[in-house]
Amino acid sequence: MYEQQIEEIRARKVRMAICYDFDKTLSPDDMQTFTLIPSFGVDKATFWNESNALAKANLMDSNLAWMYQLLNYSRAKRLPIKRDYFKKIGADVPLYEGVETWFDRINQYAEKNEIEVEHYIISSGLKEIIEGSKIAKHFARVYASSYLYSADDVAEWPAQAVNYTTKTQFIFRIAKGFLDEFDERVNDSMEDKLLRIPYENIVYIGDSATDIPCMRLVKSKGGYSIGVYDPASDQRKKVYQLFNDKRISFYAPAVYTARSDMMKYMKQIIREIASREAMKTEQRVLELPASVYKMYNMYEVFEQMIADSSEPVTARDKKKIADERAALKQMIEGNID
Repeated sequence: MYEQQIEEIRARKVRMAICYDFDKTLSPDDMQTFTLIPSFGVDKATFWNESNALAKANLMDSNLAWMYQLLNYSRAKRLPIKRDYFKKIGADVPLYEGVETWFDRINQYAEKNEIEVEHYIISSGLKEIIEGSKIAKHFARVYASSYLYSADDVAEWPAQAVNYTTKTQFIFRIAKGFLDEFDERVNDSMEDKLLRIPYENIVYIGDSATDIPCMRLVKSKGGYSIGVYDPASDQRKKVYQLFNDKRISFYAPAVYTARSDMMKYMKQIIREIASREAMKTEQRVLELPASVYKMYNMYEVFEQMIADSSEPVTARDKKKIADERAALKQMIEGNID
């Protein structure tokens, strides 16, 4: 009786999302420091000190400050920054060990567990640089700071500045399926069963304080957060604190090889999601006859209300209600008497 519905339930697509910070999570340093800042003849420490001072002096968002500072240097040095230049230097941004092969390995392992994985970047760095990186093709979406460009494709003004608080909106966008930055439906209430990707199927990977709101949000909603640290320095103070504060599920060195801790933890997460989704499937199958039984009981209550009512009810209406209740009984599997 329920064969078609059961077939649809069992054929449903199970999705999960892995969201990554970029700087010091997939790459060893801030992406601007490798080529962009040195191209203006300034060392990175000087640039960041100036940028932070600018933000403090003007009560400015720190991301807007460094984006503005880049434009200042660009004008002063008469070196206009074009979109293509960002993408070009993105190809030279170094990545942690194993990152380039990580995505295919994760996708293949998830596929074996009947899960479709979507990868997302949520970064305070520059979107255009990330889009030029060797791994850009693997991301369903890159959420990061970006510039407004002139007709000549020269960066003129910050168009999007992503900081530690604005990062969280993208978790909601990914879960609800409203991916465009301008789509205000992200603020609409949505039942969990209608989410494109359940929060509990989301993983967030990051390294620093700017990632804490996303880590906390994902973990509080049943998902998983992973804190990473640089394997060269082996500085673990941040991840120890995050783990003790229950903001992350795991911590590991930023090594993404096949035998790394990151791979081990991700496989465990994928298996857990697969197991939980398999249970959800069986519960939805069981819900079919159980929900019909619930309706059947409602008719019984309705019939009793009619019997107790002083209002007249025609024999035809009574028969119709009784027939509907009898038809529901035929749809219920097993003995309920």
